[in-house]
Amino acid sequence: MPPALPFLERILEGRAAPAAILLALSAATLAGALLFQYAGGLVPCELCLYERYPHEAIIAAALIALLLRKRRARGGALLLAALAASVGTGLAFYHIGVERHWWEGSAACTGSIVTGAAHSLEALRQQILNTPVARCDRVSWSLFGLSLAGYNFLISLALALFALLAGRRALGRGSR
Repeated sequence: MPPALPFLERILEGRAAPAAILLALSAATLAGALLFQYAGGLVPCELCLYERYPHEAIIAAALIALLLRKRRARGGALLLAALAASVGTGLAFYHIGVERHWWEGSAACTGSIVTGAAHSLEALRQQILNTPVARCDRVSWSLFGLSLAGYNFLISLALALFALLAGRRALGRGSR
């Protein structure tokens, strides 16, 4: 490890520290998304919902890593967390591209699809009017020019790099 990052070296020293950090940060990210949804009233789009799954996988891998005693097994679980975070990074990047119109999202993402059976034209009209619209190609909230997908991209990328570094470190130390 380069001497320029002694704080990272200290964080990675403890047996449970990397898994606990991954668990806490992914849980906080999911809690933030739920807070925006339920307290802030932001209806998540299809991609927003998909971007939650990797954080759930990171939490599961981190919990497994916390339970494992052998260093190499812990390293494997941390590498699974790195893989999940990498998938999350890719999903967030794709979402950013849809928001910025670099490419199109799916029909469910950029248009409104009405589900359910309407028995009359008036029932269909009411169903459409009462369905909350959350389009992936529109930014519903931003801070400092970054959307929630942008923040998720940065968080997921940091988690992927941290989990990769921690997993490789654990695997490199043998089977203690």
